[in-house]
Amino acid sequence: MILEKLEGLLEKLRSYGSIVVALSGGVDSSVLTKAAAMALGEHAAAVTADSELLTKEELEDARKCAQLAGIRHEVLLAGDLDVPAIVKNDKKRCYFCKKSRFTKLCDWAEQNGYAFVADGSNLDDKGDYRPGMAAIAELPKVVSPFMECGWNKQDIRRQAKEWGLPVWNKPSAACLASRIAYGLPLTAERLGQVDGMERFLHSFVTGQLRVRHHGNLARIEVEAAAFPAILEHHEEIVAACRQQGFTYVTLDLSGYRMGSQNEIL
Repeated sequence: MILEKLEGLLEKLRSYGSIVVALSGGVDSSVLTKAAAMALGEHAAAVTADSELLTKEELEDARKCAQLAGIRHEVLLAGDLDVPAIVKNDKKRCYFCKKSRFTKLCDWAEQNGYAFVADGSNLDDKGDYRPGMAAIAELPKVVSPFMECGWNKQDIRRQAKEWGLPVWNKPSAACLASRIAYGLPLTAERLGQVDGMERFLHSFVTGQLRVRHHGNLARIEVEAAAFPAILEHHEEIVAACRQQGFTYVTLDLSGYRMGSQNEIL
């Protein structure tokens, strides 16, 4: 069954003729990059959109996975904070961000002779509020091979492990903008505050972690098993939050859950 799914994915990729994979550095796009290289060889490329919304670790992971796949890899400046509709950070932010980025990727693909652009969306992505998927649907050159071939997150992680990709067990990591409360404009400073706090907390916490930015309040989401570590180091965490510019810090007792910022919608 696993081999049949993989062959179906490779056949789908071959059917495109040539393709550019939007490589973020996460497990989904990394597996898709490896599969595209296997299916299409020199007719495949990977492009990473560099932005203040992307952590440096994600960019480094993207470079490593492209190198392991043996695929051409380019890094484009996304310019996300130059787009007022993205900076506004309302409930359609993800739509405007995806539309802007994938339009740039489509332009790059056309200029460099690639027929399609592939994103790493899979069946499990249908379960959350994702306006960005609507933006992708509006661009005829963008395809979602995992969706078309019936792959879910479990399939992708299994394949990543089988291929020995270092990101096979990497926790899901949405862009930094997903940490900023809707209605609070995106700035490099606010994104840096979130990134700085998450880097700091990773010295105490493993597994899923988010620092949600609510203006002068930082709301920490971790898995319940990590609560003791947070409480043990609470004085250091409060000091670090204040150093980053937050006045208040709180631990969310509901724990980590994907898309918690969407709960107000």
